[in-house]
Parts: sequence; structure tokens; C-alpha cells
Amino acid sequence: MGAPLKALFVNENIGGHATVHHSLRRAFAERDDVEVEFLDAGGPSLLGRIMRAPIPGLGRLDLDLQALRGQLVHSRGLRRRLRERLADGDVDVLHVYTQNCMLGSADMVRGLPTVVTTDSTNELNAYLLPYRAATRFTRLAVRAAVRFEQPVLDAALTVVANGRRTAASLTGPTYGLSDDKVTTMAPGIWSPFLTGERALPDRTGRARPTIVFIGTSMERKGGNTLLRLHQKHLADVCDLVLVTKDAVPAGRAVTVIDDLTSGDDRLWDILADADLMCFPSGMDQAPNVILEAGAAGLPVIASTVGSIPEMVVDGETGLLVDHDDEDALLAAMRLLLADGIRRREMGASAHERIAEHFDIRTTAHRLTELLYEAHGSVAAR
Repeated sequence: MGAPLKALFVNENIGGHATVHHSLRRAFAERDDVEVEFLDAGGPSLLGRIMRAPIPGLGRLDLDLQALRGQLVHSRGLRRRLRERLADGDVDVLHVYTQNCMLGSADMVRGLPTVVTTDSTNELNAYLLPYRAATRFTRLAVRAAVRFEQPVLDAALTVVANGRRTAASLTGPTYGLSDDKVTTMAPGIWSPFLTGERALPDRTGRARPTIVFIGTSMERKGGNTLLRLHQKHLADVCDLVLVTKDAVPAGRAVTVIDDLTSGDDRLWDILADADLMCFPSGMDQAPNVILEAGAAGLPVIASTVGSIPEMVVDGETGLLVDHDDEDALLAAMRLLLADGIRRREMGASAHERIAEHFDIRTTAHRLTELLYEAHGSVAAR
């Protein structure tokens, strides 16, 4: 076998995207057929934060292009660093996660064999922002975003969609990518409960169940709704653990963990101590926390948006509800809180499903194949 392929993994490094790259680092460390380097985007500067701010009046109409402006500022800083790195000339192939970190940089994508992986498109995202209601002008915002997004997707040799809805958007009329260019592949996670480093916890005999929520933003991820329902209806029967960066007011039977960062292995202790996860987000396309909870043997209550129905089998590994139906959310929590046997059976099924379909080692193997295919197709020209 010749020298391993040298692959540069460029990461948007926002929220769960950073978690994906932490998992990929661990998975690729076990492989010797590809040499992987990671380039993570940095956080916004003061100017970047100013440029991302909503514009009064226009923001109410969804005409200020707030999301696109933020993406362009984010990608501009990464573009300079990527250009400097590629100047060394020793990178064989590029992997980009996601296309939004390369807006305005289609020339660099075109200059190297590139695989783009994405959990969503701006067409889908535009209608799922919890802090901004879609208006009749949202389609114009989508059109503006696609003008920057499309060249990056077109320049890539392969586009990996992390779910069927994302794949349908990519191959639909807005983007028009060919079916043979788009590959649907489940996202993966690393977990000690998948590698065998930790055994699943024994959750029998616990006197009082615990619900866990993990989300940087309480409002955007549905945490505020969960907290309100817990305080009004459930504080007497269960504990609630909120893992978030937001400030949370003191409440009955509520514990807040505000210092957990991406890649922190304390996560697995938090999940081991819980009995079920509730993640009522109405905006997430492919949230890693659902997979991490399932790997730890937790049933998950979540919404039906994005690729979540591909992660949670309703009635088997958890329960799915409409993200804006608080009555259904409360009923789902009450159902599982009252039935420890069903919780544990669902948790065991969730673990088996995550191990079979969402192990990051499987993802890394398939990505390696795609990177070699992309490099080989260019070399054969």
C-alpha cells in the first residue's frame, strides 16, 4: 500500500458541528489509511458580532439577511486561514462540514477534490429559526443565501447529506444537484458506550427518575418549554438536569450544568445518571445529543423536525411529538416517567440502534472511501 491520503477536514465549528469533529478525531486516530488534519473555524470577532446583529424593522420582516450575513462573516475568516494552509501544497483532498463555512470560497473547493457533508440546507434552515418567524419575504432570503451556497455545492465532487430531508432539498428544484452526486449517510458519534469502554448503567431501582436536556441555547432548543412544563407539572415526581450555557432561574428539583464544552467526557456521566432525555427543539436537523443519549441507553422524547425521525423510532427507541404541541410533550414525559420498565426497554433498543447505524467509526470508514473516490476521479482525468 502507498502513502496514505492526506485529507484536510474543514469545520464550521458551530454547536454540534464541533462535536462531530471531536468524534471524527477519535475515529480517524484508529486508521492508518488516511492522514487527517483538522482546521476549525474560530469564533466571531467584535466586528463579526456587529455584522450578525438583526436590523430593526427589516428583521421583523425577515428581510435583513441576518443568517446569511453571519455565515459570510464566519466563512471570510476561515477563507484566509484555509488559503494559507493550502499554499503548502501537501493536501490531497478536502472535506468540508458544512458548505456554509465556505461561502465565497468555491474556487478553493474547485481547486481540490472535495467532499462536502451537511446536516441541512439554507432552504430548510430559513423556516426553522426559533428566534425569527418566517414571513412572505423569507423566500427572498433563501434565494439570496442560495446564490452563495450553490457554487460551493456545485464545486464539490460529492455532497453527503446527513438525512433524507436534506438529500431531498439538495436534489430538489432549489439546488438541483444530481442524484448520483448526493449520498445520504447517517451522522455518527463517538461514545464509550459504543466502544465497550463503559458498560451501560443499571437504571433499575432508582427511586426518582431524572430527565436530562442538553442545549447551548434554552430558547432555541426548546429548553425553556421543558423547564416551564417541569416546574408546573413534574417537579414533584422527577428531577430535571439542564446542560446549557444560558442563565437559568432557580427552580424546584432543577440542576444546571453550565460549564460542559464539546468533547468533554463528563457528558457520559451526566447521561449515565439520567433516565430519559427530552429535546423538544423545533430547529435542529440532525442533533448529536439525541444519538449520544441513545448510545448511553436513554429513551429520547423529541420533535419531528429534520432528520430526528430517522434517529428516534417513535414508540420503540423514544417518543416523537410536534415541537409546538406542549400538551403532547407533557403527555409523552408523563408516560415514560410512570413506566420504568418501558423506559429501560426503549433505552436498550436505542442503544442497539445507535450502535448499528450511528457509530462514528462506520462514518469514518465510509468518508475515507468517498475521499479516495474523489481523489481518484480527479487523478484519472
